[in-house]
Amino acid sequence: MNNDFLKTKLTPLITLLLCCLLYLSGYFHMIIVAILMIVTSAVEYRKDLFRSLGFQRKRFNIKSLLVIAPIYGIVIFLFYSYVMLPSVTYITGQPIDFSVFDPYTGNLPKTLNLFALIWVGAAFGEEIVFRGYLMRQFTKFFGSSNISLVINILLFGFIFGWLHAYQGITGQILSGITGILLAIIFHLRKSDLWFNIAVHGFFDTVALVYIYYGWL
Repeated sequence: MNNDFLKTKLTPLITLLLCCLLYLSGYFHMIIVAILMIVTSAVEYRKDLFRSLGFQRKRFNIKSLLVIAPIYGIVIFLFYSYVMLPSVTYITGQPIDFSVFDPYTGNLPKTLNLFALIWVGAAFGEEIVFRGYLMRQFTKFFGSSNISLVINILLFGFIFGWLHAYQGITGQILSGITGILLAIIFHLRKSDLWFNIAVHGFFDTVALVYIYYGWL
């Protein structure tokens, strides 16, 4: 068994197996998984670690991250809140379950703590895991044909939604659609992970403002 096979094929498969074991054991946490995938990428790509995940130095600029990305994040959230949410709720007949966020309504200290967590765990963590690692590994294994791309986007959109089970079936569907939109952005932006992290972070930031004021 050659070293290239170990690094490029066996290591990613072992990583996915470890993620499944973490999920089944109840110790699954997005930050832990993100660190695991960063370590795995370091083993496989070494000095090209960050580029392999989509951290492109040439795409890191103020206009993109602090002007364009916030616009994307806000527009997607408004679409989520005022179009997708009522539509999916009507189809499922079940309201989204945001009860886990009830303690943050009107509580500024808790909300600020959550603000830090969503940027670390959701914006950075989820984007590294789903877009930076899983989508790019899928492309490595199965190619970049149109069929492969569609399966790639839909598969990880489904898994992204599934991991939001605490929001009920309506929340899972909405999260899945949001994951698909983020995957499409990642593809159209030529795997620019910095941009996806910013879009995701600003989306969740606006959502947090709504949660704080009890608008969701």
